[in-house]
Amino acid sequence: MHIKLLIAAACLLGLFSTIGAALPYPILPPLFASGASNGLNSFLGLPPKLLFGLALTINPLGLLIGNTLLGPLSDRYGRRPLLMLTTVGAALGHMLTAAALLLESYPLFIVARFGTGLLEGNGAVVRAMLADRLEGDLRVRALSWLNGAFYLGWLAGPLLAGATVVWGVTVPFWIAAGALMMTTALVALVLPRETPSLATTSWWYVARHQHAFHLLRHADLRKLFIVQFAYTCGVTAFYEFYPLWLVEYPRYGAPGIAWVTAALCAVMTLTAVFAGRPSRFAPLQRAAWSAFACATAIAAVAVGHVWLGLAAIVLFGIPNAFYNAIVPGWCAERFGSLGQGAVMGLLSTTFCLANIVMALIGSVLTLVDTRLILLLGALLSGWAAWRLLGWRVQMTGAAVTTAPAEG
Repeated sequence: MHIKLLIAAACLLGLFSTIGAALPYPILPPLFASGASNGLNSFLGLPPKLLFGLALTINPLGLLIGNTLLGPLSDRYGRRPLLMLTTVGAALGHMLTAAALLLESYPLFIVARFGTGLLEGNGAVVRAMLADRLEGDLRVRALSWLNGAFYLGWLAGPLLAGATVVWGVTVPFWIAAGALMMTTALVALVLPRETPSLATTSWWYVARHQHAFHLLRHADLRKLFIVQFAYTCGVTAFYEFYPLWLVEYPRYGAPGIAWVTAALCAVMTLTAVFAGRPSRFAPLQRAAWSAFACATAIAAVAVGHVWLGLAAIVLFGIPNAFYNAIVPGWCAERFGSLGQGAVMGLLSTTFCLANIVMALIGSVLTLVDTRLILLLGALLSGWAAWRLLGWRVQMTGAAVTTAPAEG
């Protein structure tokens, strides 16, 4: 396959898979925090904010399991069949979500969001597909462009929700299902068939023994996991709860949340276009600077004036785009021999685990004040930046120490 067509196909896959995941962000906060009672926010008489936090948690839980398994399974069974299977399944998940909203059934909504997340954990497969076929600076740029496609999905998803929810709360999910079905056709037409694997291991063996967390037996990957987990905890605290902050402080509804999210994602998308370019600074150093900037932006939302918070939400996209362009490329170069699907799956899984943890913590902290979860997120991202700088210094010192012996 021509390299440009491969990259374009990967970016379209990332775009359409993310649009559906982003739809609920402007839709859910008004359903759970507007004060109007419905079947979703009154389930079992639990506090609406607690139900909102659990609703945020369940989709990342599915993503966590999906990202843990789908990357390694694609190492065994091939990228193309896994992508086709998961896009069809995610489309069916959006249809079930629409039915749950129509029936105002909280349990059905939870099941639908879990299943959708499980199958939308194919981002690791798309990244692995690029990491397999590309090398060097082109690989870094392509992964950055793929990140841009994911960001564009977060832009298009909220915009789609804000523009179409006026016709019915289920309409955005039906559109997302249709887009994913078209994506399946794209995968079938564009991606080449792969040579069947000669491995004889079953999918159950792969799931049990070759999942992404299996990589944590390596010391450097354990260190990466801890730092990445702290950073993504900060990022997911921001992603999950700034829409609730927008409802409580600027008093925005779904359209307002959609436009702010669109501005954020547009900034991330534009930044991702050039974030993967070569630099004279070391990757971990640039990643640390980006993490510090993200922590500052999250803190500004929590403690600043409303207008400062709005500006910080949008500008957060710049350092976050740089961070997500740098770290996957660095990991592909450093740990690719362990299996690109598993390595990219570990990164995606870490993000999903952070989603779950921060949604659970946030569902409690927001009962006191929504800004508390944002402050916690800022602290965690700042700590990750500090550890990245320390890791960079440690690696530099080790290289200097071993240089004479190598000579």
